[in-house]
Amino acid sequence: MTTALDPVTLGVIQNGLQQVCNEMDLAFCRAAFSPVIAEAMDRSDGIYAAEDGALIAQGDLGLPVFVGTMQYGTQAVIERVADPQPDDVIICNDPYLGGTHLMDVRFYRPFFYDGELFCWLANTGHWPDTGGMVPGGFSARATEVEQEGLRIPPVKLFKRGELDPEILAIIQSNIRIADQRIGDIKAQAAALKIGDKRLAALLDRYGKDTVAQAIKELRERAARLMRATIAEVPDGTYYGEAFVDSDGVVDEPLKIAMTITVDGDEMTFDMAGSSPPCRGPMNSVIATTRSSIYLAIKHVFPNVPLNAGTYEPLKIVDPKGTFLYAEYPRPVSGCAAEVSQRIAEAVFAALTKAIPDRLFAAPAGSSGNFALGGYDPDKGRSYVMYVISGGGYGGHPGGDGLTNGCSTIGISKSQPIEVLEQYYPVLFERYALAEGSGGAGEHRGGFGINYRVRVRRGEARASMVMDHGRTGPQGVLGGGDGGANQVRFEFADGRVHVPAHLSKEQDITVLPGDVIDVRTPGGGGYGDPAKRAAERIEDDRVKGYYGESGPDAPFGRRD
Repeated sequence: MTTALDPVTLGVIQNGLQQVCNEMDLAFCRAAFSPVIAEAMDRSDGIYAAEDGALIAQGDLGLPVFVGTMQYGTQAVIERVADPQPDDVIICNDPYLGGTHLMDVRFYRPFFYDGELFCWLANTGHWPDTGGMVPGGFSARATEVEQEGLRIPPVKLFKRGELDPEILAIIQSNIRIADQRIGDIKAQAAALKIGDKRLAALLDRYGKDTVAQAIKELRERAARLMRATIAEVPDGTYYGEAFVDSDGVVDEPLKIAMTITVDGDEMTFDMAGSSPPCRGPMNSVIATTRSSIYLAIKHVFPNVPLNAGTYEPLKIVDPKGTFLYAEYPRPVSGCAAEVSQRIAEAVFAALTKAIPDRLFAAPAGSSGNFALGGYDPDKGRSYVMYVISGGGYGGHPGGDGLTNGCSTIGISKSQPIEVLEQYYPVLFERYALAEGSGGAGEHRGGFGINYRVRVRRGEARASMVMDHGRTGPQGVLGGGDGGANQVRFEFADGRVHVPAHLSKEQDITVLPGDVIDVRTPGGGGYGDPAKRAAERIEDDRVKGYYGESGPDAPFGRRD
């Protein structure tokens, strides 16, 4: 029988594993060329078990939605890549093999110690473009995955440390702005190499057997703590639902039906009754669907440490036959950034009925995916700009929701507009609160943002896959819904265009002087608005958050 590690050694190794991931995160974002990785931090790094790909540790600076997907992606690599060697790096972006959308490109590096495979190091980075119908990959009207970009199966991009020029040539020949991707590729691979060195140092210090024992104990402890946490939730069956505005092709809402059954120290999630597979790009692959539930539970129970053990008590019934179980060739560009957040919203709505004192109204729940691709005549080169935007968080028992918070699925943030203006031929004329967008409540929702970006030079094509344009984020316990997502094109010739699908559109030609105006969702309200403290109402009025002193009336809203 193996003797349990003393708490000090266990804690040091736990933090050591975390530090390895954090250093990979920092190296990746500091070396990457693309602002979406370097500034918006749309990426993640982690350590995964050699035998089954189970999560061992993930960086603090990584997107939570990748917690589950990278675990399933590592499993796919283990099953499909024969004879991994030291310094190999496998690339894959296939959504159906433990992925998200095609722009999230995953690298995997086998970690060997004393000549034996000990674990896998992996990371994901959002590339600004992987080909497809529109710059940026967010094709709102795609009906098959090939229209969204280049799909790469698990192949060795680096073989024993040497970049394979033939595979690189295939990739570069099928994506836009290919010459700039080599910087992201080398940054992504270098991050894993740093992880290899740091993890080897940790094993040198404590020994392979001791670290392996610590990993096993940490997983068991996380599972026990999650079970103890679930046991505090009243047994019962709880139902919640959320809606995707449309799939971008058919202008009808998609329903997410979430039934959560709490039985002792386990939770079961059943999505039967959700909408069938859709024609457009709002299908979700199963890895993303599962990961969305995982991250939602981590929002509700933030104190449980993060590894594969955390999710052992969570039983998910595969939603086959629905748009939440996408199979080839269904398009999926909206699954990671949008559908995942609707799934989390449905989980929150269900659990609010069980533990209202620990829950909150729905957050903005949209990453605001906006892509602009064109040619800059002054710089003599093409470009693809991808913008992430924040929104309001929901009100909660302790107070009002956060304003301009990051998306539910991650810590990705809006890139500094000064950086975007330096890289691309655009001018941000406005970047401010979307006043009035917070849902009313005893504790109101936080506000989204309103930005206006003007094209300065050259012709470009604009595309977006957002959500919450039909209805805003849900209020709870009597609180009002948050403000909806709104997009408007204002052309220099006086024309105005509001997308038919409100927050989903593709291939809108824009010229110098044309403006894209976006208002992101505010968070839902928590509790009866009549119970809001008078001084807080007055404070909102004085600051002009609501009423006549706020911005112009919203445009394009549809109830």
